Amino acid sequence: MGVRPPADDTDEPDVIEFGIAALDARLTDIEISYPATAEEVRDAAGHVEVPFDAAGHTVTVAEALGETSVRRFDNEHELLDALHPVFERKRESTRNSIISQLRALVPF
Repeated sequence: MGVRPPADDTDEPDVIEFGIAALDARLTDIEISYPATAEEVRDAAGHVEVPFDAAGHTVTVAEALGETSVRRFDNEHELLDALHPVFERKRESTRNSIISQLRALVPF
């Protein structure tokens, strides 16, 4: 997923990546041989933090793997598909928090 940041005249990127898009971008720098087990992915990329919303809240790959029941991935696409619902749940739960609702009311 991606969201355009507020328009201004800075040199910021045009899109803020989070969720699966951010994970996909981070996996390009990590060597994982597929098929891979969840443990092998955790060993290779468990420390990687991935933003799951536009506000920059993050979760590690190890934490996300712990929240899915899939234990084997034949390719990167299967890994992304398995972790997508985890990122969506986290994004939804953060969006509904009182702090997030208060932040939405205050312009920064």
